[in-house]
Formats: sequence, structure tokens, C-alpha cells
Amino acid sequence: MGEFTTHTVDGEPLNRATMTGTTLVGFFTPTCGPCKEQLPKFMEYARTMPGGRDRVLAAVVGDEDLAAPMVAELRSVAKVVTQTRNEEPMGAAFEIMAFPTVLMVAPDAEGDVVVTDDAVDLSRPALPV
Repeated sequence: MGEFTTHTVDGEPLNRATMTGTTLVGFFTPTCGPCKEQLPKFMEYARTMPGGRDRVLAAVVGDEDLAAPMVAELRSVAKVVTQTRNEEPMGAAFEIMAFPTVLMVAPDAEGDVVVTDDAVDLSRPALPV
């Protein structure tokens, strides 16, 4: 995972170094049909994450006005970042190629944050870490 620096919609600074534990990460865009279908499953899974909202990160990419309802919904279960298509520091760091994308990340033995699962099964509750 590459370096990035951004802020959540609540003003909290966020970068690779602030991701200190196992974290569920989702990338969505409001104009994507599969994103809208996946969102309720992501939110339900997020509710079961050990560590709660502090261990869930969602990036909503797209027009701010179109993204607002999705952002409002996600804020209850995740730290949320908004990005435009032209400015995607997180998308570039995670090498996101399609929407939706759901990943699990965690620090490795050296402390570097790496993707540990790029096919998170949202149909089951999260397992304790």
C-alpha cells in the first residue's frame, strides 16, 4: 500500500501511519449500481468489526452533492473520506481499479500496512482479530 495523506469528513487526519490495526476499507462511488447494492452488506459487516468504527474506513469517490447521501449513511459505521475522480490519494495508494472495492488491511511484521484480504466475504460477520 502506498503513502497517502487526507482527512476524514470529520476533519481527522488520515494516512498510512495512522492505520495501526486490522481495518476494513471500502471504496464506493454514488453513480455505481453495484456500489449501491454492496453498501448495505458493507455496513452490516462494518457493524461487526472488532474495534468498531475506528477499524472501518470508507472512501466515497465522486461529485460531492451526489456523494452526500452515501457519506451520511456510512458515517454511522466508518471513518469516511470523500474524493473527486481527479484527486484520489487513497485510491492511488490502494491501487483501486474498480468500484466497489472492499479490502482488509493490517500492519505486517515490520509495521507496514498491507492488504491482507482483497476478497472480503461481506455475507458473514467479521471475525475477532
